[in-house]
Amino acid sequence: MAAATTPDAVVACGVYVDGVRLPGDWTPGDAVAEVRTRGVGFVWVGLYAPDEDRIRDVAEAFGLHELAVEDAVHAHQRPKLERYEDNLFMVFKTLRYVEHESPTTANEIVESGELEVFLGRDYVVTVRHGNHSALGNLRTELEAQPERLATGPAVVLHAIADRVVDGYLDVVEAFQGDIDLVEAAVFAPRSEIGIEQMYLVKRELMELRRAVMPLAGPLRKLSEGHCGPLIPETVRSYFRDVDDHLTTVTERVTGFDELLTTLIDATLAKVSLQQNNDMRRISAWVAIIAVPTMVFGTYGMNFDQMPELRWKYGYPLILSITLAACLVLYRLFKRNRWL
Repeated sequence: MAAATTPDAVVACGVYVDGVRLPGDWTPGDAVAEVRTRGVGFVWVGLYAPDEDRIRDVAEAFGLHELAVEDAVHAHQRPKLERYEDNLFMVFKTLRYVEHESPTTANEIVESGELEVFLGRDYVVTVRHGNHSALGNLRTELEAQPERLATGPAVVLHAIADRVVDGYLDVVEAFQGDIDLVEAAVFAPRSEIGIEQMYLVKRELMELRRAVMPLAGPLRKLSEGHCGPLIPETVRSYFRDVDDHLTTVTERVTGFDELLTTLIDATLAKVSLQQNNDMRRISAWVAIIAVPTMVFGTYGMNFDQMPELRWKYGYPLILSITLAACLVLYRLFKRNRWL
Protein backbone atom coordinates (compact mmCIF):
# COMPACT_ATOMS: atom_id res chain seq x y z
CA MET A 1 0.00 0.00 0.00
CA ALA A 2 1.20 3.51 -0.75
CA ALA A 3 -0.41 6.83 -0.03
CA ALA A 4 -0.51 9.27 -2.90
CA THR A 5 -2.18 12.40 -4.09
CA THR A 6 -5.27 11.44 -6.03
CA PRO A 7 -5.57 13.18 -9.42
CA ASP A 8 -8.62 15.37 -9.89
CA ALA A 9 -10.21 12.90 -12.30
CA VAL A 10 -9.94 10.05 -9.75
CA VAL A 11 -12.73 10.72 -7.28
CA ALA A 12 -12.40 7.40 -5.44
CA CYS A 13 -10.11 4.36 -5.38
CA GLY A 14 -10.69 1.48 -2.99
CA VAL A 15 -9.40 -2.05 -2.43
CA TYR A 16 -11.99 -4.63 -1.30
CA VAL A 17 -11.02 -7.96 0.23
CA ASP A 18 -13.80 -10.31 1.33
CA GLY A 19 -16.21 -7.41 0.81
CA VAL A 20 -14.41 -5.10 3.23
CA ARG A 21 -12.63 -1.96 2.06
CA LEU A 22 -9.01 -1.79 3.15
CA PRO A 23 -7.98 1.44 4.91
CA GLY A 24 -5.71 4.02 3.32
CA ASP A 25 -5.42 6.12 0.21
CA TRP A 26 -4.54 4.27 -2.98
CA THR A 27 -3.45 5.08 -6.48
CA PRO A 28 -5.00 2.85 -9.16
CA GLY A 29 -1.63 1.24 -9.91
CA ASP A 30 -0.84 0.48 -6.26
CA ALA A 31 -4.38 -0.77 -5.65
CA VAL A 32 -4.36 -3.32 -8.47
CA ALA A 33 -0.84 -4.43 -7.49
CA GLU A 34 -2.05 -5.04 -3.92
CA VAL A 35 -5.01 -7.15 -5.09
CA ARG A 36 -2.93 -9.24 -7.46
CA THR A 37 -0.28 -9.80 -4.82
CA ARG A 38 -2.92 -11.05 -2.40
CA GLY A 39 -4.68 -13.09 -5.08
CA VAL A 40 -8.10 -12.12 -3.70
CA GLY A 41 -10.38 -9.09 -3.72
CA PHE A 42 -10.90 -6.38 -6.31
CA VAL A 43 -10.33 -2.67 -6.96
CA TRP A 44 -13.03 -0.08 -7.58
CA VAL A 45 -11.82 3.13 -9.20
CA GLY A 46 -14.19 6.03 -9.88
CA LEU A 47 -13.28 8.66 -12.49
CA TYR A 48 -15.08 11.88 -13.34
CA ALA A 49 -14.80 13.34 -16.88
CA PRO A 50 -11.14 12.32 -17.38
CA ASP A 51 -9.13 13.56 -20.34
CA GLU A 52 -6.81 11.32 -22.33
CA ASP A 53 -3.76 12.07 -20.16
CA ARG A 54 -5.59 11.40 -16.90
CA ILE A 55 -7.07 8.08 -18.00
CA ARG A 56 -3.90 6.73 -19.63
CA ASP A 57 -2.30 5.65 -16.35
CA VAL A 58 -5.49 3.91 -15.26
CA ALA A 59 -5.81 2.15 -18.61
CA GLU A 60 -2.22 0.91 -18.42
CA ALA A 61 -2.60 -0.28 -14.83
CA PHE A 62 -5.69 -2.37 -15.59
CA GLY A 63 -4.98 -3.28 -19.21
CA LEU A 64 -8.06 -1.57 -20.62
CA HIS A 65 -8.64 -1.80 -24.36
CA GLU A 66 -7.69 1.37 -26.23
CA LEU A 67 -10.96 1.54 -28.21
CA ALA A 68 -13.04 1.35 -25.03
CA VAL A 69 -10.81 3.95 -23.38
CA GLU A 70 -11.35 6.30 -26.33
CA ASP A 71 -15.13 5.86 -26.00
CA ALA A 72 -14.93 6.58 -22.28
CA VAL A 73 -13.00 9.83 -22.80
CA HIS A 74 -15.12 11.27 -25.59
CA ALA A 75 -18.48 9.94 -24.32
CA HIS A 76 -21.55 10.58 -26.49
CA GLN A 77 -22.12 6.84 -26.80
CA ARG A 78 -25.36 4.90 -26.96
CA PRO A 79 -25.94 2.26 -24.23
CA LYS A 80 -23.99 -0.85 -25.19
CA LEU A 81 -22.03 -3.85 -23.90
CA GLU A 82 -18.72 -4.92 -25.44
CA ARG A 83 -16.34 -7.70 -24.50
CA TYR A 84 -12.58 -7.32 -24.92
CA GLU A 85 -10.81 -10.59 -24.14
CA ASP A 86 -10.95 -10.80 -20.32
CA ASN A 87 -12.91 -7.62 -19.55
CA LEU A 88 -16.24 -5.98 -20.28
CA PHE A 89 -17.06 -2.41 -21.28
CA MET A 90 -20.61 -1.18 -20.67
CA VAL A 91 -22.15 2.23 -21.35
CA PHE A 92 -25.18 3.63 -19.55
CA LYS A 93 -27.06 6.84 -20.29
CA THR A 94 -28.09 8.52 -17.04
CA LEU A 95 -31.14 10.76 -16.79
CA ARG A 96 -32.34 13.49 -14.47
CA TYR A 97 -35.71 15.23 -14.50
CA VAL A 98 -35.35 19.02 -14.67
CA GLU A 99 -37.92 20.86 -12.56
CA HIS A 100 -39.96 23.45 -14.49
CA GLU A 101 -43.24 25.33 -14.28
CA SER A 102 -44.85 23.97 -17.44
CA PRO A 103 -43.77 21.41 -20.06
CA THR A 104 -44.99 23.77 -22.81
CA THR A 105 -42.66 26.60 -21.78
CA ALA A 106 -39.58 24.73 -20.49
CA ASN A 107 -36.37 24.70 -22.49
CA GLU A 108 -35.33 21.35 -21.01
CA ILE A 109 -37.28 18.59 -19.29
CA VAL A 110 -34.75 15.74 -19.20
CA GLU A 111 -31.01 16.14 -18.65
CA SER A 112 -28.80 13.26 -19.75
CA GLY A 113 -25.34 12.13 -18.71
CA GLU A 114 -23.16 9.11 -19.34
CA LEU A 115 -21.62 6.39 -17.23
CA GLU A 116 -19.09 3.86 -18.51
CA VAL A 117 -18.03 0.74 -16.61
CA PHE A 118 -14.92 -1.38 -17.22
CA LEU A 119 -15.25 -4.78 -15.56
CA GLY A 120 -12.48 -7.31 -15.11
CA ARG A 121 -11.77 -10.31 -12.90
CA ASP A 122 -10.34 -8.16 -10.10
CA TYR A 123 -11.38 -4.61 -10.88
CA VAL A 124 -14.21 -2.30 -11.82
CA VAL A 125 -13.50 1.16 -13.23
CA THR A 126 -16.35 3.66 -13.54
CA VAL A 127 -16.14 6.78 -15.69
CA ARG A 128 -18.80 9.41 -15.13
CA HIS A 129 -19.89 12.30 -17.35
CA GLY A 130 -22.57 14.64 -16.00
CA ASN A 131 -23.30 16.23 -12.64
CA HIS A 132 -26.30 14.12 -11.66
CA SER A 133 -24.89 10.57 -11.71
CA ALA A 134 -22.53 10.51 -8.72
CA LEU A 135 -21.87 7.06 -7.26
CA GLY A 136 -20.73 8.10 -3.77
CA ASN A 137 -23.99 7.05 -2.11
CA LEU A 138 -24.02 3.76 -3.99
CA ARG A 139 -20.46 3.02 -2.87
CA THR A 140 -21.45 3.71 0.75
CA GLU A 141 -24.49 1.43 0.49
CA LEU A 142 -22.45 -1.44 -0.93
CA GLU A 143 -19.69 -1.05 1.64
CA ALA A 144 -22.38 -1.50 4.31
CA GLN A 145 -23.09 -4.96 2.79
CA PRO A 146 -19.69 -6.75 2.80
CA GLU A 147 -21.27 -10.16 2.24
CA ARG A 148 -22.64 -8.83 -1.05
CA LEU A 149 -19.39 -7.17 -2.14
CA ALA A 150 -17.52 -10.39 -1.39
CA THR A 151 -19.13 -11.89 -4.52
CA GLY A 152 -16.87 -9.72 -6.69
CA PRO A 153 -16.90 -6.73 -9.05
CA ALA A 154 -19.95 -8.04 -10.93
CA VAL A 155 -22.02 -6.96 -7.92
CA VAL A 156 -20.88 -3.37 -8.49
CA LEU A 157 -21.95 -3.54 -12.14
CA HIS A 158 -25.37 -4.85 -11.09
CA ALA A 159 -25.76 -2.12 -8.45
CA ILE A 160 -24.92 0.55 -11.03
CA ALA A 161 -27.36 -0.90 -13.56
CA ASP A 162 -30.05 -1.09 -10.90
CA ARG A 163 -29.42 2.53 -9.83
CA VAL A 164 -29.53 3.79 -13.41
CA VAL A 165 -32.78 1.98 -14.23
CA ASP A 166 -34.37 3.16 -10.97
CA GLY A 167 -33.45 6.66 -12.11
CA TYR A 168 -35.32 5.98 -15.34
CA LEU A 169 -38.39 5.00 -13.31
CA ASP A 170 -38.24 8.27 -11.37
CA VAL A 171 -37.93 10.29 -14.58
CA VAL A 172 -40.82 8.39 -16.19
CA GLU A 173 -43.03 9.05 -13.16
CA ALA A 174 -42.28 12.77 -13.36
CA PHE A 175 -42.72 12.80 -17.14
CA GLN A 176 -46.17 11.27 -16.71
CA GLY A 177 -47.30 14.49 -15.03
CA ASP A 178 -46.01 16.54 -17.97
CA ILE A 179 -47.81 14.31 -20.47
CA ASP A 180 -51.04 14.73 -18.49
CA LEU A 181 -50.65 18.53 -18.52
CA VAL A 182 -50.00 18.55 -22.26
CA GLU A 183 -53.02 16.35 -22.89
CA ALA A 184 -55.24 18.62 -20.80
CA ALA A 185 -53.91 21.70 -22.61
CA VAL A 186 -54.50 20.23 -26.06
CA PHE A 187 -58.15 19.40 -25.40
CA ALA A 188 -58.97 22.48 -23.30
CA PRO A 189 -61.36 24.97 -24.99
CA ARG A 190 -59.54 27.91 -26.59
CA SER A 191 -56.15 26.53 -25.55
CA GLU A 192 -53.16 28.43 -26.89
CA ILE A 193 -50.68 25.54 -27.04
CA GLY A 194 -48.77 25.60 -30.32
CA ILE A 195 -47.20 22.91 -32.43
CA GLU A 196 -43.69 24.23 -31.58
CA GLN A 197 -44.35 23.58 -27.89
CA MET A 198 -45.53 20.07 -28.69
CA TYR A 199 -42.37 19.30 -30.62
CA LEU A 200 -40.28 20.52 -27.67
CA VAL A 201 -41.91 17.87 -25.48
CA LYS A 202 -41.44 15.33 -28.28
CA ARG A 203 -37.74 16.18 -28.44
CA GLU A 204 -37.31 15.56 -24.72
CA LEU A 205 -39.19 12.27 -25.01
CA MET A 206 -36.83 11.20 -27.79
CA GLU A 207 -33.88 11.89 -25.47
CA LEU A 208 -35.51 9.64 -22.88
CA ARG A 209 -36.15 7.00 -25.52
CA ARG A 210 -32.53 7.02 -26.76
CA ALA A 211 -31.32 6.34 -23.22
CA VAL A 212 -33.77 3.56 -22.38
CA MET A 213 -34.37 1.48 -25.50
CA PRO A 214 -30.80 0.42 -26.41
CA LEU A 215 -30.08 -0.79 -22.87
CA ALA A 216 -32.40 -3.80 -23.18
CA GLY A 217 -29.95 -5.83 -25.29
CA PRO A 218 -26.92 -5.44 -22.96
CA LEU A 219 -28.97 -6.30 -19.87
CA ARG A 220 -30.32 -9.40 -21.57
CA LYS A 221 -26.80 -10.55 -22.42
CA LEU A 222 -25.73 -10.06 -18.81
CA SER A 223 -28.69 -12.03 -17.49
CA GLU A 224 -28.35 -14.88 -20.01
CA GLY A 225 -24.68 -15.64 -19.34
CA HIS A 226 -23.12 -14.38 -22.57
CA CYS A 227 -20.27 -12.75 -20.63
CA GLY A 228 -18.70 -15.90 -19.23
CA PRO A 229 -17.25 -16.14 -15.72
CA LEU A 230 -17.07 -12.35 -15.30
CA ILE A 231 -20.78 -12.46 -14.36
CA PRO A 232 -21.37 -15.34 -11.91
CA GLU A 233 -24.63 -17.24 -11.98
CA THR A 234 -25.57 -15.83 -8.58
CA VAL A 235 -25.48 -12.29 -10.05
CA ARG A 236 -27.26 -13.06 -13.32
CA SER A 237 -30.62 -13.44 -11.62
CA TYR A 238 -30.29 -9.90 -10.27
CA PHE A 239 -29.72 -8.62 -13.79
CA ARG A 240 -32.96 -10.34 -14.81
CA ASP A 241 -34.76 -8.25 -12.19
CA VAL A 242 -33.17 -5.06 -13.59
CA ASP A 243 -34.21 -6.14 -17.08
CA ASP A 244 -37.81 -6.52 -15.85
CA HIS A 245 -37.74 -2.98 -14.47
CA LEU A 246 -36.33 -1.70 -17.75
CA THR A 247 -39.14 -3.45 -19.62
CA THR A 248 -41.63 -1.52 -17.50
CA VAL A 249 -39.87 1.74 -18.34
CA THR A 250 -39.73 0.82 -22.03
CA GLU A 251 -43.46 0.10 -22.15
CA ARG A 252 -44.27 3.41 -20.52
CA VAL A 253 -41.95 5.36 -22.81
CA THR A 254 -43.53 3.67 -25.82
CA GLY A 255 -46.95 4.60 -24.48
CA PHE A 256 -45.82 8.21 -24.02
CA ASP A 257 -44.52 8.30 -27.57
CA GLU A 258 -47.76 6.98 -29.03
CA LEU A 259 -49.88 9.34 -26.93
CA LEU A 260 -47.72 12.34 -27.80
CA THR A 261 -47.95 11.49 -31.51
CA THR A 262 -51.73 11.43 -31.13
CA LEU A 263 -51.65 14.77 -29.29
CA ILE A 264 -49.52 16.31 -32.04
CA ASP A 265 -52.06 15.10 -34.62
CA ALA A 266 -54.84 16.59 -32.51
CA THR A 267 -52.94 19.88 -32.22
CA LEU A 268 -52.43 20.00 -35.98
CA ALA A 269 -56.15 19.33 -36.45
CA LYS A 270 -56.97 22.19 -34.05
CA VAL A 271 -54.59 24.51 -35.88
CA SER A 272 -56.16 23.56 -39.21
CA LEU A 273 -59.66 24.06 -37.80
CA GLN A 274 -58.67 27.45 -36.38
CA GLN A 275 -57.26 28.49 -39.73
CA ASN A 276 -60.50 27.42 -41.45
CA ASN A 277 -62.52 29.40 -38.93
CA ASP A 278 -60.32 32.44 -39.49
CA MET A 279 -60.71 32.14 -43.26
CA ARG A 280 -64.49 31.88 -42.95
CA ARG A 281 -64.59 34.90 -40.66
CA ILE A 282 -62.44 36.91 -43.06
CA SER A 283 -64.55 35.80 -46.03
CA ALA A 284 -67.77 36.77 -44.24
CA TRP A 285 -66.53 40.29 -43.46
CA VAL A 286 -65.25 40.67 -47.03
CA ALA A 287 -68.74 39.77 -48.33
CA ILE A 288 -70.40 42.26 -45.98
CA ILE A 289 -68.00 45.07 -46.86
CA ALA A 290 -68.43 44.29 -50.58
CA VAL A 291 -72.02 45.60 -50.52
CA PRO A 292 -71.30 49.24 -49.52
CA THR A 293 -68.10 49.13 -51.59
CA MET A 294 -70.08 48.23 -54.71
CA VAL A 295 -72.80 50.81 -54.04
CA PHE A 296 -70.45 53.65 -53.20
CA GLY A 297 -68.20 52.70 -56.08
CA THR A 298 -71.15 52.99 -58.46
CA TYR A 299 -72.04 56.46 -57.23
CA GLY A 300 -68.42 57.45 -57.43
CA MET A 301 -68.58 57.12 -61.25
CA ASN A 302 -70.42 60.49 -61.55
CA PHE A 303 -73.49 59.35 -63.50
CA ASP A 304 -75.95 62.11 -64.39
CA GLN A 305 -78.92 60.01 -65.46
CA MET A 306 -79.84 58.23 -62.22
CA PRO A 307 -83.44 58.90 -61.01
CA GLU A 308 -82.61 59.10 -57.31
CA LEU A 309 -80.03 61.85 -57.86
CA ARG A 310 -82.73 64.45 -58.11
CA TRP A 311 -85.17 62.77 -55.73
CA LYS A 312 -85.37 64.19 -52.24
CA TYR A 313 -85.27 60.78 -50.54
CA GLY A 314 -82.87 59.11 -52.95
CA TYR A 315 -79.71 59.12 -50.86
CA PRO A 316 -81.41 58.14 -47.56
CA LEU A 317 -83.11 55.26 -49.38
CA ILE A 318 -79.85 53.98 -50.91
CA LEU A 319 -78.10 54.22 -47.54
CA SER A 320 -80.95 52.35 -45.86
CA ILE A 321 -80.95 49.60 -48.48
CA THR A 322 -77.16 49.27 -48.18
CA LEU A 323 -77.32 49.06 -44.41
CA ALA A 324 -80.20 46.56 -44.56
CA ALA A 325 -78.24 44.35 -46.99
CA CYS A 326 -75.23 44.42 -44.67
CA LEU A 327 -77.39 43.49 -41.67
CA VAL A 328 -79.02 40.62 -43.59
CA LEU A 329 -75.63 39.24 -44.57
CA TYR A 330 -74.36 39.62 -41.00
CA ARG A 331 -77.34 37.71 -39.59
CA LEU A 332 -76.95 35.03 -42.27
CA PHE A 333 -73.26 34.51 -41.53
CA LYS A 334 -73.89 34.62 -37.80
CA ARG A 335 -76.56 31.94 -38.09
CA ASN A 336 -74.19 29.72 -40.06
CA ARG A 337 -71.40 30.34 -37.49
CA TRP A 338 -69.10 32.11 -39.86
CA LEU A 339 -68.93 35.02 -37.43
